[in-house]
Amino acid sequence: QVQLVESGGGLVQAGGSLRLSCAASGGTFSSYAMGWFRQAPGKEREFVAGISWNGGRTAYADSVKGRFTISRDNAKSTVYLQMNSLKPEDTAVYYCINIRANNWTPFGSWGQGTQVTVSS
Repeated sequence: QVQLVESGGGLVQAGGSLRLSCAASGGTFSSYAMGWFRQAPGKEREFVAGISWNGGRTAYADSVKGRFTISRDNAKSTVYLQMNSLKPEDTAVYYCINIRANNWTPFGSWGQGTQVTVSS
């Protein structure tokens, strides 16, 4: 069973940047599409970005398009989320997870996530 550990969150001012990492172990990381989701207080968990198994295809939520970039390093079993021009509304707990390549929906177990807080 794949285990996923997110890191890289923190407190940043609006307009700043953060890079999140998600390290996978216990499975065949390079076989699966991966996604980042986030959940803000009092809101539903939402899709942020997804990447195909080889990085050839990506997708983003409209709210982050042009500001966030998802990437992966299969040799390191790690997926990244580079977040630039951060806004207070990006404040949330961010999670990575396996996703289905045909519709970007998540499957498997959620990890602990990493907190991102953007101050105005």
